[in-house]
Amino acid sequence: MSLKKATDIFNAWAIAGKDDGMQKHHSAAVNVMLDTLVGPRTSKFSFIDAGCGNGWVVRQMENHPLCTRSIGIDGAEEMIGKAKLIDPLGSYIHSDLLTWAPEETFDLIHSMEVFYYFNNPKKVISHIVKNWLNERGEMIMGIDFYKENSKSHSWPNDLNTHMELLGISDWVEIFEESGLTQVTSFQTNAKNDFPGTLVVHGMKGKS
Repeated sequence: MSLKKATDIFNAWAIAGKDDGMQKHHSAAVNVMLDTLVGPRTSKFSFIDAGCGNGWVVRQMENHPLCTRSIGIDGAEEMIGKAKLIDPLGSYIHSDLLTWAPEETFDLIHSMEVFYYFNNPKKVISHIVKNWLNERGEMIMGIDFYKENSKSHSWPNDLNTHMELLGISDWVEIFEESGLTQVTSFQTNAKNDFPGTLVVHGMKGKS
């Protein structure tokens, strides 16, 4: 049986209403990530959510008093359709993260549970750093599928789709090789036999 495209899986989840569950499951980790990105800021910023799903993070940032622009991009057409239905005035783009580029660069890039679906995560992250992020921008990602989380290793077989299984040091290295500096990683919301969501954060144009 041939592997399913990740976008096809997410299209099906959007139709089935599973996107609400994704928000509930990931909101605690995402709030930690957003606090890492936005908490220390005192100046205005623009924001992109890469792999935005139904746009819940985009809408959360839209309500931040310092956010001047918040947009989401996703390769799953049904997810973008859901986002536009919920928020007709919001900015949601259906496109491949590997090829899309904004007309102007942004201050902050956020991504949750996305990059490991790509055959070459470094390629998409390098593209984002080069074409989406401004010269003093920051990028953060969160993932639950990584080597140190052994319970996640069955997911590619469970979903019949490609996932790139990498360790914490691998993701840090990818961020650094993609042009980000001051790269840090941590795990958040660990409980029972779950070691936590892996968060990796880096900055552009800073040493």
